Amino acid sequence: MSKVTDLVKRLFIGRALRSTQLHEQLLPKRIALPVFASDALSSVAYAPQEILVILSIAGVSFYGFAPWVAAAVVVVMLTVVASYRQNVHAYPSGGGDYEVATVNLGQNAGLTVASALMVDYILTVAVSVANGVDYVGATIPYVAEHKPQIAILIVVLLTIVNLRGIRESGAAFAIPTYTFMFAVIGLVLWGGFRLLVLGDELRAPTAGYQIIGEQSNLASLAAVFLILRAFSSGCAALTGVEAISNGVPAFRKPKSKNAATTLLMMGLIAITMFIGIISLGLASGVKLADPATAATSVLIDGRPAGPGYNQPPIIAQVAEAVFGSGSVFFIVIAAVTALILFLAANTAFNGFPVLGAILAQDRFLPRQLHNRGDRLAFSNGIVILAAGACLLLWGFQADVSRLLNLYIVGVFVSFTLSQTGMVRHWTRHLRGESEPRARARMRRSRVINFFGGVMTGLVLVVVLLTKFTHGAWIVCAAMPALFLMMKAIRRHYDNVSQELAIAEDTQVDESMLPARNHAVVLVSKIHKPTLRALSYARATRPSTLEAVTVGVEGEEARALQEEWERRGIAVPLKTLDSPYREITRPILEYVKSLRRRSPRDVVTVYIPEYVVGHWWEHLLHNQSALRLKGRLLFQPGVMVTSVPWQLHSADRLKSRRAQRAAATAVRRPWPGDVPQGVDRGQDTKA
Repeated sequence: MSKVTDLVKRLFIGRALRSTQLHEQLLPKRIALPVFASDALSSVAYAPQEILVILSIAGVSFYGFAPWVAAAVVVVMLTVVASYRQNVHAYPSGGGDYEVATVNLGQNAGLTVASALMVDYILTVAVSVANGVDYVGATIPYVAEHKPQIAILIVVLLTIVNLRGIRESGAAFAIPTYTFMFAVIGLVLWGGFRLLVLGDELRAPTAGYQIIGEQSNLASLAAVFLILRAFSSGCAALTGVEAISNGVPAFRKPKSKNAATTLLMMGLIAITMFIGIISLGLASGVKLADPATAATSVLIDGRPAGPGYNQPPIIAQVAEAVFGSGSVFFIVIAAVTALILFLAANTAFNGFPVLGAILAQDRFLPRQLHNRGDRLAFSNGIVILAAGACLLLWGFQADVSRLLNLYIVGVFVSFTLSQTGMVRHWTRHLRGESEPRARARMRRSRVINFFGGVMTGLVLVVVLLTKFTHGAWIVCAAMPALFLMMKAIRRHYDNVSQELAIAEDTQVDESMLPARNHAVVLVSKIHKPTLRALSYARATRPSTLEAVTVGVEGEEARALQEEWERRGIAVPLKTLDSPYREITRPILEYVKSLRRRSPRDVVTVYIPEYVVGHWWEHLLHNQSALRLKGRLLFQPGVMVTSVPWQLHSADRLKSRRAQRAAATAVRRPWPGDVPQGVDRGQDTKA
């Protein structure tokens, strides 16, 4: 089995890397940008669209508010990017928002941020993949009919790529991400040139459609609420900004400078694409309605679109208006947009495992999350993220509209607490700084973070008010559950550490040592493994030694006793009755009775076991021993020792491995080996 699993692992993940090769996995800026920015850049595929979809609830007349809503989103985005550049320089260790909140606001604030980020990372994968499946499903009906299954398959493929290591996944995703960036920026520039310079009329395929507003006569307060809801949906464009602050250790040196530069590049590119897409969409007459009601609210030539209506995404409509339907550029943009939505999940695949490793190091999550896999990635965190995203995709049937209502709540919780923590950070450092230029720089940074905290806090309130009843309550329930789970894990680790700790002044108390060691060798029949176990037990010189067998069948038990006496084995054999044909329970009861008679004695149980060479042979041997060891593990004062006996299949496997190793050594001489005919004293270069 080990051989088969190793082969599968090497096939999909690749050869293991040494720990000393970790520096080779560090990323230059050109690779770090697609690795950490794909989520933020891909948001232009759905954030502008969501603004128009929400505003269409009140009718097309409300599209006039779209530029103002988009401008507010851009202001928040600029503020967050500027704020996080301060975070990157101040906390380059990779803890990101969690570290900032913990250091400056306390442990509870840090765990709140951590729980919010973990939920948001899982939702990032689910939303991105579901949206990508929607784009593909618009042209391939089979994909649209099997959305959850296709989405889960995509998550599995992304998981395999990320298990191969951060550098390898970055190289794989770099070309599609850069292609998307250049394609969308080219679309924006050419569309703007046609519109502003050439004076052409851009016409989207839905420009002639009508939309019947669900709530066309809104009161002033309701209208404001709808606009705020559109703003909160547009703020999905900010997701992914925090990933760079969590991933600073993955950058090449100088880490903080490279991370801050990458963050600025990401922000400027995302803002350019966001403004360009929504501007061209409005200029070309794009009409978008809520997918749940589009069949009845969208009118084509005065008639409802009907249940078969498939609403084209905003980028596809803008590309058709600018380049024409069926053109090469239109096809390229449609293809890379679908691809970038899948790859946007990669941001979470890089952020979640790092955050999980930091939390595990702080003992708030299982320690296994801090272990690096064969390819030096935090493999356990990657697998947990993928599992959570798959559950969401299956539970919500990969419906973007339903998943999006859960989105961005967590990220704005972390934004707000992080910026509040940074304000306290600069205030604390100002007290100990006397140099005027340094104080001026700190004051400027504090103002940026303060403004960022106020803005993200207001957005968080808006998001909670507008999305709570539409599904955000699920996130609000999941975050406290994660918070309490992490507190419970930390409490467990603290209790274990306290229980196992040895005080400095502790003296060895002879009265606490075991009085005697009572050895018990388990016997099923008399064969070579049994004799080896008896010999090994005698070699340990226990206080008492006896062999124990369970009499399931009376005839077999008597035959074993007779053979035992006939062979003259010096160790006494005790037979335990088992009227219900059990093996584990009689042995447990007997061991407990020994402990009750002498509580200070240690009971050592020796179990003969077979060592086999093939995976299927494991199913045929040692099952009773495994169950017994599992039960004895919880008995105080009981030690369990396995005495292995290698069968021929194990010896042959070992021999074949030794032969392969020898052949490899012949083909690949060790560094420093001297070829034949070369004197060690000679200069080999000559």
